[in-house]
Amino acid sequence: MNWISRQRLLTLLFLILVVPVGFFTKLYSGPAQAWINNSVGGLLYEIFWCLVFYFFFPRSKPFIVALSVCVVTCTLEFLQLWQSPFLEVLRSDFLGRTILGNTFNWLDFPYYFAGSAMGFVILKFISKTDEA
Repeated sequence: MNWISRQRLLTLLFLILVVPVGFFTKLYSGPAQAWINNSVGGLLYEIFWCLVFYFFFPRSKPFIVALSVCVVTCTLEFLQLWQSPFLEVLRSDFLGRTILGNTFNWLDFPYYFAGSAMGFVILKFISKTDEA
């Protein structure tokens, strides 16, 4: 297994777990649907981007990754206030809405912070695997 580090392999395994659960939250239609679609989805969205960034840049510090992801996603949340024709085209399909969102909501921010914090904890755990 020389072609891939334990760190990257573990990051990939976490991604394999997070991605389907994240998409499930967007497609879920049952009790507490709005909360699961939006809030839980936002939390997993943060974890996903922390893992993606760390997969490609495994020497990055987990705190910097989590902070950067949080800042970018909070910026994207504010960008939802801007309804330009270009952004509306990007938001017109499932993937665009999933990445960019389409409705600004102050209540998303606690989930972004919590998701980034959880992403940080996961990345710290992953980063310790190569130290052993």
